[in-house]
Amino acid sequence: MEDKFSTQPPWVEIYRSDRQSQIQEAALVLAAVDIEYRVHRPQTVPPGPWSLLVEHHNQQHGHQQLVEFWAENSKPIVKPVELPTVDSGWWGVIGFLVVIWSVPNLAQFTTGSLREAGILDAGLIAQGEVWRIVTALTLHADLSHILSNTVFGSLFGLFAARYLGSGCAWLVIVLASMAANYTNALMHADNFRSLGASTASFAALGLAPTVLWRRGAFQHQDWRRALAPVFAALCMLAYMGFGGERVDIGAHVFGFAFGALAGYFVAPLNFHSMGPALQQKLGIAALSIILFSWSIALK
Repeated sequence: MEDKFSTQPPWVEIYRSDRQSQIQEAALVLAAVDIEYRVHRPQTVPPGPWSLLVEHHNQQHGHQQLVEFWAENSKPIVKPVELPTVDSGWWGVIGFLVVIWSVPNLAQFTTGSLREAGILDAGLIAQGEVWRIVTALTLHADLSHILSNTVFGSLFGLFAARYLGSGCAWLVIVLASMAANYTNALMHADNFRSLGASTASFAALGLAPTVLWRRGAFQHQDWRRALAPVFAALCMLAYMGFGGERVDIGAHVFGFAFGALAGYFVAPLNFHSMGPALQQKLGIAALSIILFSWSIALK
């Protein structure tokens, strides 16, 4: 309702808003307790804000009714659950970088082609050379390829390691990447070949947000905010995982999927209780898987 009249006493303003819906809600509050009111809006260009007015003797009573209504119906501010970090995550990143940058230097110590010995080859994997699902993670096509995986693998791995611990996070990433590479090989023809650490990068991308969601980082928010970390990771996958001529989309999608699946199952673990010693052993286990796979490949 809009009323054109003078705003001089005995009518006084007790509430003002640029939104008519808020004025109407406040007016209903006054009407419920039988306080007469008027709604006014200055006819200026552009129009001014809406005003809710009551008679002078109802000013205090009307204001009190509005304050009580807003207090009863206001939603409490819910802060996200802050999950403590386990460690800085840098030890895991350093290990990752040492592995992917050291493997190219092994070529001078081998008699055969390092790339042919370790590349993911669907036909050879079907024949039993399953170590290739690991060794392929440490091979790269060229400098731009390894630089790209250096940046994104370090970024996503660092994020995961901060909440799971460096050792635990990278062991899970390696295992998820193995599952992703094996699945990717099964989904392709025998002549399919692939290499690169991007599978591990996207496994890390799927791992950390799922752990945050599973552990209730946004459990008191609405469903959209509760799924915010997972949705953000999916956006990153869509933005980074499907472009380029030589991009192995299967490796990216399966890496992300198995990383997220792993995150769902490991999230209930108490990462803080593992302690530095156990984290170190888990990190050594991840490195041992890679070294053992290459020892077989080089034979």
